[in-house]
Amino acid sequence: MRYILLIFLTFTFASASSYDLGKKLYMEKGCYSCHGTKLEGVHEYPRLASRAKGFLTYKLKRFRNKKSDNQQQEMMIAFATSLSDADIENLTTYMTDFVEEENAERYDDSFQTQGDGGS
Repeated sequence: MRYILLIFLTFTFASASSYDLGKKLYMEKGCYSCHGTKLEGVHEYPRLASRAKGFLTYKLKRFRNKKSDNQQQEMMIAFATSLSDADIENLTTYMTDFVEEENAERYDDSFQTQGDGGS
């Protein structure tokens, strides 16, 4: 029974996509408080949605190594020092591939047919 539970848990956690893991981490770390829930950037904080993955990876790794380009960026060091390479990969995937959920393509279930389909 334990083996079945272990296999189930393994597949449950392994099935989460990099995008979903990045979204969860983004919310857990509190990134939304400065960069917005839609990654749009708030006040003087930059927009992160749809930015180049390489650039975002580069910046997060610099912050993790306690390096910044200016005084405003220094606040990111505290958030990034605990990030692993996998965390950075997941976060940058989420930021690069971000799709606003209200605008995401969805199935239109309001369509209704009329009549018997023609005669």
